[in-house]
Amino acid sequence: MSDMPTVGIGFHYDELEVGQKFKTLGRTITVPDIVNFVGATGSVEVLFTDMEYLRNETSFEGRLVPGAQVYCMAEGLLMQSTMQKTGLAFLSMEFNIEGPCFAGDTIHVEVEVTEIKKTSKGNRALVRTKNTIKNQKGETLIIYTPLRMMKGSPAAA
Repeated sequence: MSDMPTVGIGFHYDELEVGQKFKTLGRTITVPDIVNFVGATGSVEVLFTDMEYLRNETSFEGRLVPGAQVYCMAEGLLMQSTMQKTGLAFLSMEFNIEGPCFAGDTIHVEVEVTEIKKTSKGNRALVRTKNTIKNQKGETLIIYTPLRMMKGSPAAA
């Protein structure tokens, strides 16, 4: 069994190129997702917990999803496909919310590799990407630019 390749392992830094682009699968955000996130994090802002307030006091049409939740779910989509066993550290990011997300929206992440800088120690590099979270209509919800430390492939050692 040890000769069988393992599927689901993320990109090694040396398998990426500056300018490379890819996108994740989609994920529909449901009302139970919102309720669970709000409860787990204590984000009990009325924008996320009071539908009467939303209807009567705002111009939003639908149940809002916290921006932090949209980001976390996007990171989950990326974890599943791009950094299992290859991501070493999340170091920093710039983060901008561009538009609202609502229950029932299906999000995906469009990724562009913008920087790869090999470190002086070990088989690793700093990799920066521009991650754009979009909904099913193609509307941009969030743009963030994580800097991560990534492993290299065994061949790059």
